[in-house]
Amino acid sequence: MDKFIIQKSSLKGEIKIGGSKNASLPIMAATLLTDEECRISGVPGLVDVRTMIKILEVLGKDIDFDKGVLTIKSKNKRNYVTPYRLVRTMRASFCVLGPLLARRKKAKVSLPGGCVIGVRPVNLHIKGLKELGAKITIQEGYCIAEAKRLRGKHIFLGGPFGSSVLATANVLMAAVLAKGETIIEYAACEPEISDLALFLKRMGARIEGEGTPLIRVKGVSSLGGADFKVIADRIEAGTFIAVSLATHSNLIISGANPFHLTSVIEVARKMGANIEYKDSKIYVRPKRVLNPVNITTLPYPGFPTDLQAQFMVCLCLAGGLSLVTEKIYPDRFMHVAELNRMGAHIQRSGPYAIIEGRRKLFGAEVMASDLRASAALVAAGLVAEGKTEILRIYHIDRGYERLEDKLKVLGAKIKREEQ
Repeated sequence: MDKFIIQKSSLKGEIKIGGSKNASLPIMAATLLTDEECRISGVPGLVDVRTMIKILEVLGKDIDFDKGVLTIKSKNKRNYVTPYRLVRTMRASFCVLGPLLARRKKAKVSLPGGCVIGVRPVNLHIKGLKELGAKITIQEGYCIAEAKRLRGKHIFLGGPFGSSVLATANVLMAAVLAKGETIIEYAACEPEISDLALFLKRMGARIEGEGTPLIRVKGVSSLGGADFKVIADRIEAGTFIAVSLATHSNLIISGANPFHLTSVIEVARKMGANIEYKDSKIYVRPKRVLNPVNITTLPYPGFPTDLQAQFMVCLCLAGGLSLVTEKIYPDRFMHVAELNRMGAHIQRSGPYAIIEGRRKLFGAEVMASDLRASAALVAAGLVAEGKTEILRIYHIDRGYERLEDKLKVLGAKIKREEQ
C-alpha cells in the first residue's frame, strides 16, 4: 500500500486529460452483447479498468490492452457468473448484468462494492430489467436474472435522488436486444450515457434521444463489432480546475470537452476565475482570493457529485461563508474530518456542509477514504503549509491515471512512497 508525500507547490503549464473512466467501463461491458471483435481506444490505464478486464475475461472474453487501446474478442460464450472477489471492488462492474441477460439469457452478478460514500442501492437496475421481462432474485449476495426473451416496455427510471447513470446503462444495454420498442423515461443525461449509446449504435443498435431524459430503443436481433474512441474524462478535467483555483495557478487543460463542464465552469467563474476555452483547451486563471459560493450537487447537467470534495477545498480558502448541499449521495462527506485536521473550518449537518473560508491550510497526516475525497486531499496538500502525507492512496489509482506524474509536470512537489 502506497502513500503520497506532498509539499506546498506553485503550478504552471498544460495538462492533457485522459479518457473517461465512467464512459469506458459500461462500454467495455457492452462488448458482451456481441461475439465480434471490438476495438476501444482512449481507455485510461486505471485499476478499475483492469478490474473490468478481469471480469470480462471470466465471462469468456479474450482481451489485449496496449497503450490505451482495448481489443476484445470472444472465446467462450457460456459463462454468466461474475464473482464477488472482483465485483466487490468496483460498483460499475454491476453493469454487466444487462448485457449478460440480453445476450446469454441469464446472469449471476455479485452485488457491488466500491467507495464508502453512502448507500447506493441497485433497485432501479432491478426494476428496469424486470419491466423488460426478466425474472430476478437475490440469493446469498448475488443478483440472479433470467429471461428467455426480453420485451420492450415504457419504463420510468427515476429514483429518490433523480436519475441513475448505471441503471440507465444497464437497462439501455438490455433493451437493444429486446423485442419491440423500449422507452426509458427519466434516463440519465450524462455524457457517459451518450457515449455508451453512440458505441451501441456503432454496433448496430437503434437508439434515439440519448443525452435527454427520454431514450427510445428499437430492439434488433443481433449486434456486431465496433471501433470506437471514448470521450475525455470530465471529472479529471474538473479536478484540475479545482487544483488551479486552490493553488492560485494558471493552468491550461487540454483534451476535455468544455461543454461537458458548463456547471463546473460556472461555479469556478463565480469564485472569481477567468476561464476561456478554445481548440479543445480550457484556460484557467484564478483570482488571488476566491469568492465564497453555494454549491448543490445534481444529476447532469447540474454540478457533479464527483467534484464536490475537490471544490470544497477551494471553498476552504475562499473569503467568507459557503454552503455545499449534497443531493446525490447525502453521506458523501468523508473528506470533511480530514480537511478539518488540516485547518479547515467545516461544519456538517445531514446533507449540508457550511464552510468558513480561511487564509491557510496546514500539512498533516490524513487518510484517503474514497476516490474523489483522495483527489481533494491531494489538492489540499498542494496548498497547505508544510508537509502532507496521504495514506491509502489506492483509491486514487482507481480513477486517476498517473496523477502524481501529471502534477509533477506542472511543478508539484509530490512523491509516492510505500506506506
